[in-house]
Amino acid sequence: MYRAEIISNQSVQDDITERLEKEIPGIQYTLIPEVHGRGLKTKKLGDTVWPEMNFILFAYIEDEDAKKIKDVIAQVKESFPNEGISLFFTKGENPE
Repeated sequence: MYRAEIISNQSVQDDITERLEKEIPGIQYTLIPEVHGRGLKTKKLGDTVWPEMNFILFAYIEDEDAKKIKDVIAQVKESFPNEGISLFFTKGENPE
């Protein structure tokens, strides 16, 4: 099991969630819709100087779905090459 974490510009949030739901039917995720921060190129603070914001999506997924998420993110990055889109995986453990 993995924890997949996606941090990205809000402008591609719908593209990412729609593709994830299509590729992994029944995926369960948590979405934090308004996230402030600083990336490699710009700040996203939701104010008049830095008006854009990011979102964070995380999901605990089975090992076989990790490649599907990587592919979804690669497709979105190809469609939107100037948007900041990051994907991270960490090993997850279900204590049950």
